Parts: sequence; C-alpha cells; structure tokens
Amino acid sequence: MKVIDIIKDANANLLRNKLRTFLTILAIFIGSFAIVSTSAIQAGVNSFIDDQVNSYGGEGYLAIVNKDSMDALEGLTNAMGGGNSGPIEYDPDKKQDGMTPINEEQIEKLKKIDGIDGDSIVKQKSLDITYVTSKETDKKYLMGAEALPPGNIKVATINGHSLDLKADEYQLLLEHTYVKALGYDDQNIVDKKIKIVVKDQFTNEEKTFEARVVDVIAPGVVSMSMSYFNNKLADDIYEENTKYYPPEYKDMTAAVAANYDYNKYSAEEIKDKLEDIGLSAMTIDDIVGSIKSFFDVILTVFKIFGFIALIAAAIGIINTLFMAVQERTREIGLDKALGMSSGKVFASFTIEAISLGFWGSVFGIVVSIIIGNIVNVAFHAEGAFLESFPTFNLVIYTIQDVITVTLLIMFIAFLAGTLPARRAAHKNPIDSLRYE
Repeated sequence: MKVIDIIKDANANLLRNKLRTFLTILAIFIGSFAIVSTSAIQAGVNSFIDDQVNSYGGEGYLAIVNKDSMDALEGLTNAMGGGNSGPIEYDPDKKQDGMTPINEEQIEKLKKIDGIDGDSIVKQKSLDITYVTSKETDKKYLMGAEALPPGNIKVATINGHSLDLKADEYQLLLEHTYVKALGYDDQNIVDKKIKIVVKDQFTNEEKTFEARVVDVIAPGVVSMSMSYFNNKLADDIYEENTKYYPPEYKDMTAAVAANYDYNKYSAEEIKDKLEDIGLSAMTIDDIVGSIKSFFDVILTVFKIFGFIALIAAAIGIINTLFMAVQERTREIGLDKALGMSSGKVFASFTIEAISLGFWGSVFGIVVSIIIGNIVNVAFHAEGAFLESFPTFNLVIYTIQDVITVTLLIMFIAFLAGTLPARRAAHKNPIDSLRYE
C-alpha cells in the first residue's frame, strides 16, 4: 500500500464516526484558534512598537544631553505634548527651563568611548520656538521641534508622507496632539500652513515662519512629543535664534544623537561611561521596554491557556483512536493476515491522528484570520478604541506563525496517536480475527 493510499484511508476512517471526529477536531480547533490568535496579537503589538522604535533611530539610538539638562529635557517633553489633553498653551509670563550646551571637549570625549559609533554622532540644533498658531484659532501653543535627524529614521505618519529635507519651502511633520488644537483634523491639515513664531529676545519683535504641514505623526507608545522640520525651516529658525550670538557660540548644541553597539554593551554600561564625562542619555528602551515586556507577559499567559486546550485535545485524540482500534480489531486482524505489516498499521493510525491535528489547526487558523481581519477594521472605526492609532493593526498573521502552529499541532497529535497506533500494530492477527 502506497503512502498516498494510507493517507486517503486514514482520512476516510475519520468519517466512520462523524460526531466523535467532529468533537475531537473541535477541541483541537479551540487550541489552534487560541494560539494563532495570540501569536497574531503579539506580532501586531511588536510590529507597532518596532515601528515606533525605528522612528527614533532603532535599538542603538541615544539622545544625549548634559547631566543637568536631563530634568529640563523631561519637563520640556511633558510640556510640549501635554499628554492626552493636547499641547500646552503659550504663557508669555512663564519662563521655560533652558538646556546646558554640550561643549566640543565633551563631544571629542564622546567619540572616543568604546561602544559609541563616532561617525553616528549628530549635533541637534536647539530650536527656540515661542509659540505656534494657525488661521483657524486664536490660541497659541508651545512646541518642541527639531530638524529630522539624518540616518535610518522612519517616522510613522497618518498618510505615509515624508519630508523633503532639501526643499526650499518650509515643511514640517506635525505632532498629532496639535492637530485639533490648531482647528483641524488629521486629513484636512495636510498641505495647510501653520504659523511658527519666534520672538526676538532683545526687541521682543515676533518673526513668523509659515510652514506647510506635510503630514501628521502617527500616535504611538513611543513619543518624544516632537514635530520635525525640514532643513530649510530648521536652519532659518536656528539662524533667527542665534543672530546675536558670537560666531564661536553659534555651533553649540544642547543635545546630540548617537548610536551605540547594543550587542556588545548594555544601555546601563554606556550610560555609566557617559556619566564620567558629564553627560546623560535616554534610550528607546527607557520609554518602550517596560510596555513591550508587559504585553509579552500578558500574551504568554494567553498562549499557556491555548496549550492547555491542546493538551485536552491530545487526550481526546488518544481516546478517539483507542476506540477506533477497539472497533476495528477484526479489520486490523484481516489486514495483517493479508500481509499488511505492523509498520503500515502503525502508520495508518498515526496518520489518522496527524489528520485530526491538521484539520483542527487549519479550521482554527482560517477562522482566526477571518475574525482577526474583521477586528482590525472594526477597532479602527470611528469611536473605536484604536481610532487614535491608525498605524496599529491589532493582529498581524505571518506565514511563519501559521506554519509553525500547524506543524506544532500536527506533532502533538502524532505524539498523542502513537500509543493507540502501537497497540493496533502489535495486535495478533489470529486473536483479532476471533474478536467479537
């Protein structure tokens, strides 16, 4: 008997007792559905967080400031974004904490630190923006902004547009909390111009830069509450900020960006080295690490429940096949009397078990994908809880996860089927033919 014939017979045998087969496949279906759905949610969460991490330069990214500027940096970040309530309104009587510049000596020492990529160090120009407003509102808001750093920075945006860094016009990617505050929504603010005002520190005269909004930065779990400018806008604002500075002060910077070798050194080891030269740093992991760990723990618990369901399904497979062996004792004896080897009898029953696992996993995966796609659409509808995160797909199915889950369940089914298959293979044909 050929292998293909054994597979056909094994699947045909499953239909002898349709109800028992259905209930066994249903148990496998539940475990398969739970595991593949949990894997898809984990893939969706991790993809979203990875996109956020990549938008700030990836795992090895460091935002470096002077030690005494760290509190001011954190305070500025909180003030600019204003959390879920939106940006903070401009108060002309309130003085904002400043940042202590990083000197050239510190930058040279930074380049020599083992683990820091000296070529990746980029000075970040500190832009002093007095407030922003638009023609749709009479309110004025504080804003944190910087030129889009060079390198592999991928900023996730609502409509997928990016800055033209070399354009002669003023462009910006707007931090999402400013959209409603400025009187627009995510779609109709694109290509509109907003007013960015810089006040002369000596004459108190205000200079206005009108910049076109290229797109809105997508909300995410990683947020420095920053808008990004193209080079022309950033350079002209910086020139306005520093027009009274002596030449030697114009190139001073309050912060630098750099990459470190995260495969060789931990973030804490690098931070200790920076402390020795009077610098402090924030990594992406400082912001997103605990969030990702939280999701991983929760989803691992769900996977455990899925595996428990599979264990119950495995017991169902054992019971189903033991009963099949009992019912087909005379048939097994006849097959062996006609020359069918014990190995082929064993293979026949193990393939039945594998088939149960295959069909249970396929049905579970197909139903999970259908429901998952519906959930992705429903959760992004108006008023749904993912409406504010348009780039976050709650579930993402990958070929790797689908194949892995299917093979895993088929292997568990194979293991569950070996005991009844072994019992069938070792039956004495004479005793089997006498069985009533």
